[in-house]
Amino acid sequence: MPAAVKSIVFVDDEVPYTELMSMMLANHLDRPVHAFTRPSEALAALGGLDAAVIVTDYHMPQIDGIAFIREAAKLAPEAVFVMITGHNLAAEEDTLCRLGRLKGFLSKPFGWRILAEEIVRVWPDRASAPALGSGSPTT
Repeated sequence: MPAAVKSIVFVDDEVPYTELMSMMLANHLDRPVHAFTRPSEALAALGGLDAAVIVTDYHMPQIDGIAFIREAAKLAPEAVFVMITGHNLAAEEDTLCRLGRLKGFLSKPFGWRILAEEIVRVWPDRASAPALGSGSPTT
């Protein structure tokens, strides 16, 4: 791995889900994963995390995923974003399309492998993109 390893940031207000997904991503993508259940804490930490990909839920109690991406993009200018949600966001489609750094979108439920594949797909620098490690497709 290169000396400066880019990280993954995962933001979702559901604690058990965030813990599980961040652990699985860290185990299978061989990159640091920083997990947050409060968007405000993620925003406060972003400047020091050297994030390549930031995964954020849409529906969170403090701010929604769109507002989070707008703020986080200022703090992590090289990062790209993946939005995850269990809600129908058809009413937000135009707004989502205008978020230039939003490169991926996944509807819940999905397994860790689907998310890992999406992170690898949108990784900003193909030469340093993580390789998906072994594991069964159902774990």
